Amino acid sequence: MTRSTTRHLALIAVAVAALAPAASGAQTTRSGATTPPEALTSQEREMLALGNEFARRCTEVLEGWLAKKEVSPERLFSFLYFPMPDTDPPKFTTDYDKLSDRDIIGIEEELLARSPTIIFTVMVDKNGYLPTHNQRYSQPLTGNKASDLVNNRTKRIFSDRTGLAAAQSTAPFLIQNYRRDTGETLADLSVPIFVSGKHWGAVRIGYRRIEAK
Repeated sequence: MTRSTTRHLALIAVAVAALAPAASGAQTTRSGATTPPEALTSQEREMLALGNEFARRCTEVLEGWLAKKEVSPERLFSFLYFPMPDTDPPKFTTDYDKLSDRDIIGIEEELLARSPTIIFTVMVDKNGYLPTHNQRYSQPLTGNKASDLVNNRTKRIFSDRTGLAAAQSTAPFLIQNYRRDTGETLADLSVPIFVSGKHWGAVRIGYRRIEAK
């Protein structure tokens, strides 16, 4: 398959992902555009502080790639995804996902260890593409779809309603109820990432609530 054909398929994949059906279930949101931080619970404030740190550190890494010319602005903001063969749900590589595997995973793992209530810590672009998941969710593919759905969630485009809202929001933060395709229901806090002042995506922290709103 030629690179041109691959890019064409990648663009089709993005279009299909954007049209994917929204996840079912009621959504509860708390947006930083309308909710002052003092109105949050203590756990939400803790997660927001982690989210702000996470976003800042990821921004520094992405801007570092640009400064070192490890990826060009055009490539970083091209939002092209190259399909990985024989993956279901589909997985994709990009012009920067190996850089993410090298530089983002350590940040994710460090923040994941901060609280036993945290289930995942990830960086996504504004289409919901997740280049590098936590180690616990990046286990080798086995060919068993049920097992791989839980244990290998990296390099997917999460285009469900919650995932896209998190990825595309430019509010200071967004907290949603998130029903994962594994059946779990979590709280999902996201904070946007701006690279050189331009919205690129977000960080997401999924966690179990320990207190009522």
